[in-house]
Amino acid sequence: MRGVVSVAHRCACGEPDVVRTMPRLPDGTPFPTTYYATCPRLTGMVSTLESAGLMGSMEERLATDSVLAERYRAAHDDYLTHRGELGDVEEIAGISAGGMPDRVKCLHVLVAHALARGPGVNVLGDEVLEQLDNWWEPTSCAVVALEATDG
Repeated sequence: MRGVVSVAHRCACGEPDVVRTMPRLPDGTPFPTTYYATCPRLTGMVSTLESAGLMGSMEERLATDSVLAERYRAAHDDYLTHRGELGDVEEIAGISAGGMPDRVKCLHVLVAHALARGPGVNVLGDEVLEQLDNWWEPTSCAVVALEATDG
């Protein structure tokens, strides 16, 4: 990971599962993904939902549900506000992440945003989280990684 500012969320096992990153990486590259999911179990489960077509059905709902679209636009605005706290990067001005506010392009970003900012901020991220099992069970990812290197 590059440009990490802080741990934005820790899962129930205590390990970081979302980090907050600078809008410009150390090499100068603009980086719009402020909230980045890091837990392998979490990202694996989210990838499964992506491959099952969840993004397409969410986009269809955005096109027909004005309340959902309004809430998703509010998530976009929240994302931009909190990225702006870390600095302005002209090349990505007005661009959040994950397809917000009109598309659903990356569930990982939406989940990371929902975890970092809490329930009610990113409606679609919240919906994805509701579909996930407890990714931190039966033990933390740190313990699983340690066991894998010992074997």
